[in-house]
Amino acid sequence: MDLIRKARETMTSKERVRKTFNLEKTDRITIGYETNEGVHSRLAKALGVPADDMEVVYQILGVDYRGIGARYTGPQLYHVPPDRRVNELEGCIMRFVAHEGGGYWDYCDFPLSGADDEAFERFPVPDPDHFDYDAARRRAMAYAGQFGLYAGGPGTPDLINSNGRIMGMEDVLCHMATGYEPAIRFMHRRVAFQLSHLERTLEACRGLLDFVWLGEDLGTQIAPMISPDLYRRFFKPIHKQFCDLAAQYKLPVIVHTCGSSSWVYEDFIEIGVRAVDTLQPEAANMSPRYLAEHFGGRLGFRGCISTAGPLAYGTPTDVERDCRDVLEIMMPFRGYHFAPTHAIQDNTPVENILAMYNTAHREGNYT
Repeated sequence: MDLIRKARETMTSKERVRKTFNLEKTDRITIGYETNEGVHSRLAKALGVPADDMEVVYQILGVDYRGIGARYTGPQLYHVPPDRRVNELEGCIMRFVAHEGGGYWDYCDFPLSGADDEAFERFPVPDPDHFDYDAARRRAMAYAGQFGLYAGGPGTPDLINSNGRIMGMEDVLCHMATGYEPAIRFMHRRVAFQLSHLERTLEACRGLLDFVWLGEDLGTQIAPMISPDLYRRFFKPIHKQFCDLAAQYKLPVIVHTCGSSSWVYEDFIEIGVRAVDTLQPEAANMSPRYLAEHFGGRLGFRGCISTAGPLAYGTPTDVERDCRDVLEIMMPFRGYHFAPTHAIQDNTPVENILAMYNTAHREGNYT
């Protein structure tokens, strides 16, 4: 017996994603999926498929997106210390932290924490020439119009987190607030690389992509992480560059924003953002009802299925109720992408994940 009972479909995923971004009626809601490795492995085992075959898992769940990226082909830029991982494009360092559900790689050591001027100037940033854009195009072409394809991701440009992983969160926020020139120049070097890399990807895949995914976590659970003034002075011009680039290729933009971030959504709308992602309902002014009342019909929404609520701690019945409540609020505005608020965590029972996606297919039909 199938563990996931998919909805009847009259559109391809590509058609569905495009209409969702246009706030138009679809056959069913658009569906996304993100998990930690441990719980993903348990879900794949329950589904009877290999954990490393993401395409099969996506097909079973009805996931409508596929990411398109260009593989890095350049030289190794960063030293890898013993018992550590190093991100080949950022230089951030990670160590493995075990927990009862498995473990995860957490950021540590922060190579530019307390750095002097010369350290910022010396720290490597990748060359956008050192990527296989032809392979990205071949991957996009292989999907042949089946799925919604995107370039970028929640880490693009993600100024706070991506720089915080390198210099530490306290340093990055202080440098932004005080305008410390060596750090600001370094951040702009990284932005220039990301923008050029994205542009090369969009050009290589011209006519094949459906949206651009960006990210910037701007809230704590109870309030903005930074002031509106700092956002408008430092962040907004950079975000506008990415939105303007997407507009040149006639692609909508979705922005991943963890925490209490709705305070910035009017600014997002002003620079051309079409949808917002994550939408943690526990955070201040982030409940589905609040978002629908304040931004419904002007922004699309992706997320709202909390990874810290019934999905992790409730029963399958609790999960079904929670998902149904979100769908009832969001679906009338169109433009809703059903997805978890973050990667589904290792403390989540597999039966709850199955309940989540079955509810999406059962209750998320427009026809």
